[in-house]
Amino acid sequence: MPEPARRRLALGLAYRGQAYHGWQSQPDGCTVQDRLEAALAAFADGPVATVCAGRTDAGVHGLNQVVHLDTALDRDDFSWVRGTNRYLPADIAVQWCQPVGAGFHARNSARGRRYRFVVLESAVRPALEQGLVGWVFRPLDMEAMREAAALLVGEHDFSSFRAAGCQSPTPVKTLRRIEISRRGAYWCFDFDANAFLQHMVRNLMGCLVAVGSGRRGPGWVAQVLAARSRDAAAPTFPPEGLYFVGPYYDEAWRIPQHAPAMDWLP
Repeated sequence: MPEPARRRLALGLAYRGQAYHGWQSQPDGCTVQDRLEAALAAFADGPVATVCAGRTDAGVHGLNQVVHLDTALDRDDFSWVRGTNRYLPADIAVQWCQPVGAGFHARNSARGRRYRFVVLESAVRPALEQGLVGWVFRPLDMEAMREAAALLVGEHDFSSFRAAGCQSPTPVKTLRRIEISRRGAYWCFDFDANAFLQHMVRNLMGCLVAVGSGRRGPGWVAQVLAARSRDAAAPTFPPEGLYFVGPYYDEAWRIPQHAPAMDWLP
């Protein structure tokens, strides 16, 4: 008998990253990808491989991570949501399922990706929101950080903001937008780029906080950028408070751009 026809599905995933060693599968099995593929295998009664839109570091959260998979299993779209969630831990949940054409690729089809850093400015460390926000105890200067951020927007060689183990074939990326806002004691830093290098957002944050706290002037980030050396930049900011908001695609793919958790963030 001929094998059943296979089709491609896209899934949207939300997760809290504190308990996991990042997205990408590892031998110890303690990653978001490992947990997702185990749940999919239990639902589909067989191995299921996934490809994600953007790999996240240990401790980084996902609001609308997009993955694709190929399957011969014939189930209603929402059955993939409910069925997979049955086998997932409480801090990971599939949000939606969308059939896509064979030409769709969660990573390669993305036009861009968005991250948000939420940071508490307080003399006292976080408690209730521990792990869900970053923390600075020195007051931050909004205008200084915005001036520095403007120097980073555009197409640049971001080698100074790249982790040593980064596997990207090129350090040249287009940073389309950095928006900085504040609500009460909480700062929000929104980053939008065609793609990001490993640790790029955390390294950008380290430099912006150095400027905001007065340790460096805004023009210093241009010197860091020009140096093309990780040694020129500030230390990597901790992962707490970093959220992968998600990728975005051409409208023709009909990939949902919103997940409920986005409304929960400041």
